[in-house]
Amino acid sequence: MSTVVKVALLGLGEVGEVFAEHFLEKIQEEHVNVEIVAVAHRDLESPVALGFSQSKVPVFKDALEVVSMGAKVDIIFDLTGEPELRKKLRTALQESHNHHTVIAPEVVAQLLWNFFGEGELPSSGQTGY
Repeated sequence: MSTVVKVALLGLGEVGEVFAEHFLEKIQEEHVNVEIVAVAHRDLESPVALGFSQSKVPVFKDALEVVSMGAKVDIIFDLTGEPELRKKLRTALQESHNHHTVIAPEVVAQLLWNFFGEGELPSSGQTGY
């Protein structure tokens, strides 16, 4: 049996919501060994945040709280479009001695999106570090 890749999705706004919905759909349809283990969004009452919450996926208001999950997260998809948050995430991972979890910026989400074949993913324009 293959290892399950555990991902967290940060930012469920214009880019993140579309990505999260299609990503989850692909996971379920293709039965791939990927699990969304956490999401973070400023609006805990948004439909997508509530959907994850109802599915028993932890939903955090503060994206930095995902770091507390440690090695229970393999990949953090930062879809917030906030370079400053990405810096804080890297610092928090280093300070917690988490050498396991990696941060995937929006450009990696764009790469995956191209494989989904779902048209064009909205972009915040903030793809790097």
